[in-house]
Amino acid sequence: MIQCKRVYQAASATDGRRVLVDRLWPRGCSKAALALDGWLREVAPSAELRRQFGHAPEHFGEFRERYRRELAAHPEYWQGLLHSAEQGTLTLLFAARDTRLNNAQVLAEFLEEELDRRAEPSSAVCYADRL
Repeated sequence: MIQCKRVYQAASATDGRRVLVDRLWPRGCSKAALALDGWLREVAPSAELRRQFGHAPEHFGEFRERYRRELAAHPEYWQGLLHSAEQGTLTLLFAARDTRLNNAQVLAEFLEEELDRRAEPSSAVCYADRL
């Protein structure tokens, strides 16, 4: 299971593996005080894309498409996250104020799709149209 959570929210026992997926360290957070299992800067959107988006809701659609292209071009950045999600709960941490329109949500959606592609078919019926 993959979930997203603001880095400023308290850690929970249900968070599983907690990974910060922002390129910049969150303001006002001490590295020593943050409950974190990893920080993957490279999986965050490029600095150029982040600046162009500027957290403007009207630019989110284009941001989402361009960020997904960046992710598709670099599977080495997110492959480990898939393994964590297969093992248990993975919590993607982000600093953005908007809890819906941010890079962590796009990344979670992207990873969920990758997990679905890897999933075994549930029955032979899935292949009925291929025979």
